[in-house]
Amino acid sequence: MEKLTVADFKKMLDTAMKNISAREEEFSKLDAVTGDGDHGTAIVTALTAVCEGAQNGTEFKQMLNDMGFNVMMKTSGSTSTLLGGFFLGMSDNAAGEELDAAGVKAMFKGGVEGVKKNTKAMPGDKTMMDSLVPAVEAICSCGSNDIKEIMDAGAKAALAGAEATVNMKANFGRARNYGEKSIGYADSGATSWACMFESFAQAL
Repeated sequence: MEKLTVADFKKMLDTAMKNISAREEEFSKLDAVTGDGDHGTAIVTALTAVCEGAQNGTEFKQMLNDMGFNVMMKTSGSTSTLLGGFFLGMSDNAAGEELDAAGVKAMFKGGVEGVKKNTKAMPGDKTMMDSLVPAVEAICSCGSNDIKEIMDAGAKAALAGAEATVNMKANFGRARNYGEKSIGYADSGATSWACMFESFAQAL
């Protein structure tokens, strides 16, 4: 797959929406270990706004911009802020109606930069950054020009990153108050973002 079209990207979003909705309860249960147990609901609500923002999109820059603003305007909370930052950051680095491999890499790199503007969390802090950062690093360092292979590499890294949070102590947000008690459970945000990257690859 040499080019990613807007239609392909909408399919990636729809697949993520379907898979994340199916696991809503699981994400909330993980969140209940160290948080307020609403992450499943929060990410489904946020992604719904993201998908609404994408509906009328015909080219990447404006569509991603609409997605980012829609989620930030219509929903509140850290999940919405981070997802909004992700898509707005992507919008800064994407243009046109289709992207080649280099364009896809640049878009996702922009996404991470957008998230970093909204959180100081780093990989190792037991947050969604533990799946997002490795995913985008894997996407950017993938030697293939096949977009399906690039997204597969991202999905694999995101899933491994989420799995690694099981043995981490939370250093961020409300979860850090739980200290050692946060060890032994995967982070809900890392798990849901890994599901998103896995869905992106699956859709292609």
